[in-house]
Amino acid sequence: MRTLTFVKALSNYRLECSFDDGTTKIADITPFLDKEAFKPLANPHVFASVLFNGAYYVEWKNYEVDLSADTL
Repeated sequence: MRTLTFVKALSNYRLECSFDDGTTKIADITPFLDKEAFKPLANPHVFASVLFNGAYYVEWKNYEVDLSADTL
């Protein structure tokens, strides 16, 4: 399992993600927004509040939403 080393919220519901294997990826979160658990992220201010836990996932803590490094 690879781990995250950096995450930054970008415009248009994208996350810039860097991993411990040296790769960087832009993850598009829009496909998740139609799922009930992810609906709060449709608000750009909420989406921008992404927290990086320093390893295996990102989260939106006040909304109990997270995505694993493998998903990203």
